[in-house]
Amino acid sequence: MSVNVEVVVVGGGYGGVTAANSLARHGGVSVTVVNPRSEFVERIRLHQLVTGSDDAVQGFGKVMGGNVRLVVDTVTRIDAGGRQVELASGGALSYDYLVYAVGSGAADPGVPGATEFAHWVSDLEGAQRLREALAATDVSAPVTVVGSGPTGLETAAELAEAGRKVTLVCGKVLGPSLHARVRRPVARRLAKVGVTVLQGSGAQVKKVTQDAVLLDDGRELPSAVTIWTAGFHVPDLAAHSGLRTDAEGRLITDTTLTYVGDERIVAAGDAGVMPDHPFRMSCQAAVQLGPAAAQTILRRIAGKKAGDVRMFFAGQCLSLGRDEGVTQFSYPNDKVNALSISGRPGAGVKEIACRFTLNKLVSGARKAGSRSSRTHSTNLTGA
Repeated sequence: MSVNVEVVVVGGGYGGVTAANSLARHGGVSVTVVNPRSEFVERIRLHQLVTGSDDAVQGFGKVMGGNVRLVVDTVTRIDAGGRQVELASGGALSYDYLVYAVGSGAADPGVPGATEFAHWVSDLEGAQRLREALAATDVSAPVTVVGSGPTGLETAAELAEAGRKVTLVCGKVLGPSLHARVRRPVARRLAKVGVTVLQGSGAQVKKVTQDAVLLDDGRELPSAVTIWTAGFHVPDLAAHSGLRTDAEGRLITDTTLTYVGDERIVAAGDAGVMPDHPFRMSCQAAVQLGPAAAQTILRRIAGKKAGDVRMFFAGQCLSLGRDEGVTQFSYPNDKVNALSISGRPGAGVKEIACRFTLNKLVSGARKAGSRSSRTHSTNLTGA
C-alpha cells in the first residue's frame, strides 16, 4: 500500500484498540484513535477497582502500538458526507475510513430515583465514584446490588468477601445468562460469602431512594449504597450524527461489519449490530470484532471483497470474590451448556482469561510498531 490511507478509530476500548493495532501493522495506513481518557480501561476488572484489588487501567503505551496516534478528546458528531469527525475541543479530524467503536455503558433503568441515587460499575468514573461512596460508608451499612448478570454477580461477591453486608436483587432469576445447573454453584458461593439473594416475581425494583430500595411486592430494603448493574446502552453518537441505528441506538451493519449506509464506516464492539446475526455485548466479542473490522477495511483498500465476520464464543468467566469463581462453558454460537468449572479453579480460569486478554493487546501493540516510531498525542485543540 503506497498511498497513505487515514483511518480514525472512535473509541479506545477492547474493540477500538484491537482494530487500531491490526490496521497500524500495514504500510500506507495511518491510524488515529480518539478516546476521552488517556488510559486504557480494563473493563472486566472494574468490580475489582471498587474494592481496591486492582486499579483496572493500563497505559495506552502498553496496549497500543507506536504507529497509532492517540487523541484524547470526545467525538461529538460524525460528518459522513464530509468524511470527518467533530471534536468536543472544537477541532476536527478527516478520515478515509472510520471505525465506530464507542462501546457501551449503563442504561437508564427508567426506575424512579435510580439515576439520582444509584451507582454504576459500567465505566471507570462510575466505579471510582462507587469506591469513594463505599469508603465514606461504615462497613456494616447495608449495600444493595440490583441485577444478577455477570457484573452484578461479580460486584456483589467482591463486596461481600470484603466484609460488606450485601443484598442482591435479581429479578425473576439468579444469573439469567447462565445454565440452570451452573446457577447452583454460583448460589452456593454467594451464600458462603454472605450475600442475601432476592429473586422471583416480586424481586423487581420499583423505586430507589437515598437510603432504601423499594420492591414491587412492597418490601423496603435499607440501602446505604445502591449499585445498579442491570442493562447496558450505547452512546447516541451514531443517531446524533444521522446514521441508521436499531432501537437500542447501535449502528446497523452488514455481516462484514460495514455500516449499511456508507462503506467507509465500519463498526467494532458493542455499539454496532448485525440485525440477522446478533451477538452478546462483551469483551469476548469485542476482541474478535476489532481485528475483523480492520480486515474489512484492509481488504477494501486493496480492492478486494470483504468477508463475513465469524464469531466464536467459549463461555463466560465469573470471579466471585478473589478466592472462587465459576466458568460457564458454551457452544461456539454462545448458547450455554451445562458444563462449568467452579471454586478455586473457576477463579483461576477467570484470572487467566483477564491476563490473556491484556497480553493479547500487548502483543498486538508490539506488532504495530515501537512507541518511538510515531508521535503520541495526548490532546488536540484544533485540526
